[in-house]
Amino acid sequence: MKKAAVILLHLGYWICYLFLLFVLSVLLHNQFIFRGFSLFIFLSAFAMLPAMLGFYSFYIILFTKFLKRKKIIMLVLAAIVIAIACGCIGWLLLNLLWKHMEPGHKVPIDQGGYTEVLAMVIIISVNALLSGIIGLVMRGFINWYADIKLKEILNRKNYEMELALVKSQINPHFLFNTIHNIDVLIEKDSIKASAYLNKLSEMLRFMLYEIKTEKIALAKELSYIEKYIDLQKIRTANLNYINYSVDGNANDRVIASMLFIPFIENAIKHTDNKKLENAINIKITVEKDTIYFTCENKYSNTSSIQNEYNGLGNELIQKRLGLLYPGRHSLTIANANNIYSVKLIIKDHED
Repeated sequence: MKKAAVILLHLGYWICYLFLLFVLSVLLHNQFIFRGFSLFIFLSAFAMLPAMLGFYSFYIILFTKFLKRKKIIMLVLAAIVIAIACGCIGWLLLNLLWKHMEPGHKVPIDQGGYTEVLAMVIIISVNALLSGIIGLVMRGFINWYADIKLKEILNRKNYEMELALVKSQINPHFLFNTIHNIDVLIEKDSIKASAYLNKLSEMLRFMLYEIKTEKIALAKELSYIEKYIDLQKIRTANLNYINYSVDGNANDRVIASMLFIPFIENAIKHTDNKKLENAINIKITVEKDTIYFTCENKYSNTSSIQNEYNGLGNELIQKRLGLLYPGRHSLTIANANNIYSVKLIIKDHED
């Protein structure tokens, strides 16, 4: 949702709130709890200030820290504390304004004792709590609307990404080089050539069928990466050109499809010297609740490294990760000393 629309939504709510307060102040003018109050005191202390404190405390703090992370118990406790704090602040301001503007009247604690003070604090607290709940609902609606728009963009970009991935991996140039290398290898080592041909076939099958689902088995993703790297290696006599390792047990783990391969493709694309030892280092570590992915590639001073992965910029990669793993991922990209590095951490559960 655009910023202007959010501001208008807030303004509309507070205009309606002020109108309701005005109506209530007129209707309840002769009630005991408002006796001796001017309209300014009632609006500023008893209703407006606590409502705004409650609304924006819930809207800014509680939504982000608790509701978004589904910490319901902490949300309820924090909501009660904030509502009571707003009630106390409202009552203190009410007394200060009353003493200043209505010197002929007794303050509530002198007029009705602690019972009336408690009643006032409770009423102001309830008002702040209700305003806070509305703030949560409004923030939830804004986030929900933003997620819908973002998902529409990502659905379109995901489709474009799939096409880009297919084009980059099954384009005629890639197939020609791979098949040509396998053909040359047939005369030297037919068994090895057959193994590479099978890997190419399995890669094509994976891209055509497996990536259609939102998540796939991590073992399949790792197997695809291994085959892709093996096919890249046959293009050079340097077997140590790419160093790829996996630590940990990937069984019974799932992950979003094609999550790591864009970074690997980008590294291969921009590593121009294939004679270097360990020009590309890829490591994936699978732990109980966390998956660590690291990809580093060396490049020359004349090479231009692009922060783009099959047409997907860093911003879109971050948004995709934010939707797939909200609060459960960390992506760090660095470029220094002719080494381009990507570190991605995926967690099963939010901290």
